Amino acid sequence: MSQRVVAITGGYGALGRAVTEAAQARGLSVAVIGRTPPREASPDVFEINGVDLTDPAQAKTAIDAVAAHYGRLDALLNIAGGFVWSPVEGGGDEFDRMHALNVKTTLNASRAALPHLKASAEGRIVNIGANGAIKAGHGMGAYAASKAGVHRLTEALAEELKSTSVTVNAVLPSIIDTPANRADMPDADPSKWVAPADLAAVILFLASPEARAVTGALIPVTGKV
Repeated sequence: MSQRVVAITGGYGALGRAVTEAAQARGLSVAVIGRTPPREASPDVFEINGVDLTDPAQAKTAIDAVAAHYGRLDALLNIAGGFVWSPVEGGGDEFDRMHALNVKTTLNASRAALPHLKASAEGRIVNIGANGAIKAGHGMGAYAASKAGVHRLTEALAEELKSTSVTVNAVLPSIIDTPANRADMPDADPSKWVAPADLAAVILFLASPEARAVTGALIPVTGKV
């Protein structure tokens, strides 16, 4: 994995930080693309802040900057996204918001990265889907619909790229053990959830050369939920 360059969108959230730390521990060169960093910049990470990935032009500028900084790009990890709980009846613009945060960010970053990833001997795209998009529960309509869009985008793009070096896969977590989820569900048992470090390990496997035989896969990472 050494010498490989990975770009991580949404790298300032709980999962993004876990993936960044795990990638650095494996010797990867890491770039983080986000909107507002909640922590001090790391001297070992190339950081691009203030990026709205729902805007294709901003996504392209950020991805091109990563490739220019390191001279290459081998993997794109599309972690940027969002969640909202909202019943369909009486709802507002949650469907548009979730589509923008989950589908458009993934689409825009992937499109921008493709010219660079095709130049890599082992190009990779790893997306974040959701186990809850397999069968949506109450209040999950907007979120599940958007993540289902990520699933179909993953499959379609994988088919398009089968003649290239680039693979495209997605992980489908259940509940990730984050401070926000613990605060929202104080009576739940977080030991059954997915630890960010465990999910990061699966993501980085899919981003590795060893995963070259896997493409178009939607991989459940559900812990014991």
